[in-house]
Amino acid sequence: MPAKPIFVGGTASHAGKSWMTTAICRYLFRQGFRVAPFKAQNMSNNSYPCPGGGEIGRAQVAQAEACGLEPSPDLNPILLKPNSDCGSQVVVNGKVWRTLSAGDYYAHFDYLLGQALAAYARLAERFEYVVIEGAGSVAELNLADRDLVNFGLARRLGAPALLVGDIDRGGIFAALLGTIGLLPPEDRALVKALAVNRFRGDPRLFDDGVRILEERSGLPCLGVFPWLADAPLDEEDGVALERPAAPPAPDAPCRAAIIRLPRISNFTDFRLMPWAVWLARPREEPFDAVFLPGTKNTLADLAWLRETGLADWVRDQHRAGAAIVGVCGGYQMLGELVADPFGVESPRREAQGLGLLPAFTVMAAEKTTRVVDAVTPSGLRFRAYEIHLGRTSLTRRVPPFALLEDGAAEGVRCGRIFGTYLHGALEDPAVLGEILGVTVPPLPPKTQVYDRLGEWFSTYADTRRFAELYL
Repeated sequence: MPAKPIFVGGTASHAGKSWMTTAICRYLFRQGFRVAPFKAQNMSNNSYPCPGGGEIGRAQVAQAEACGLEPSPDLNPILLKPNSDCGSQVVVNGKVWRTLSAGDYYAHFDYLLGQALAAYARLAERFEYVVIEGAGSVAELNLADRDLVNFGLARRLGAPALLVGDIDRGGIFAALLGTIGLLPPEDRALVKALAVNRFRGDPRLFDDGVRILEERSGLPCLGVFPWLADAPLDEEDGVALERPAAPPAPDAPCRAAIIRLPRISNFTDFRLMPWAVWLARPREEPFDAVFLPGTKNTLADLAWLRETGLADWVRDQHRAGAAIVGVCGGYQMLGELVADPFGVESPRREAQGLGLLPAFTVMAAEKTTRVVDAVTPSGLRFRAYEIHLGRTSLTRRVPPFALLEDGAAEGVRCGRIFGTYLHGALEDPAVLGEILGVTVPPLPPKTQVYDRLGEWFSTYADTRRFAELYL
């Protein structure tokens, strides 16, 4: 018997769809059901390689783990990785397919919809429930005829929907009731309940709010879900970074700055450093360490570093004693030259790097995506992953950042300058602590986080109503 679908849609980006989907996945998994997550189309530069090959969005990796599954491309068959203001690298079934502008992307709608439906069908054959996450707002009227991730998909699958709104941002009535009011009748009929997410304080204070929502929408409120601060999940997109630069926390282990590149990717590398300062402009104060993250367009972001004055600022920070750490695209920028002779990422063909490492990089057409085990020169073992197009060569012999399990040298350690392609290395407290020379506290184990989310859902949802409407 094919799986029953459950669709989780939102009133806006960052309303908590990924969070709610993960919580429902864990709740059902703990109830003994065979359950899988699914997101037909994700736009995120935070991705992860699947053990069987290919890459998918980090949110679907977390959801898979919450279901006790290994990640696979079927969970996220279409991944858009923006590399410019109006274009994205399109990953289909885990592999790079094409780089397209938004207009060109929609010209392939029929093909992409077919790929999404085929991936869902493969999951539906194996599981009892598939929890489907939507994208952005479910009421993007201008995209309704080209929708393959929200109600355009839910309608084709006959999936009952849960509509999630974020009360912490304010405007919860306009968000939920306005979204319901904009939906066409066939989509409106799929919505079975509402969820109020990220409530701070005593949920009983919103009893009148629940009554108003239910009376005006004609739908039950599944629950008022409180803000849950101690269950960190990997962020899916750059909305999480849209906050002004703050001063360093007084209790921070050290003074660390992370450059917020315009096309930043896999900033989950820095999840152990909530006390670090994110910078998009130079700041006149010394730091102990400066981090250059990954990027979907190394040459464009390298040009941005120069335009903003951050290129010189990074070099000045190094001269003043700061450690400089580059991950993936950041590693490429620290070298002497970055070349893209085939225009894989950018129309720019080459540019001088920051000249802090004896290395040069050439972009290749074939992407490296793999999970690896590695060990630092001091003997610290850790697991990491690679997702990159560039091939970096050294112009002179320097110590490696780490040795891979096959004995191959990876990255560089050049005094106080570190470069590596190993995403996830800095998510290991021991490795990050060694670089910074401080003790870095670990995050709670992921299984504990997923259990907390499952308990959060079972505590604050009307589970009897949930079973009646969705199971």
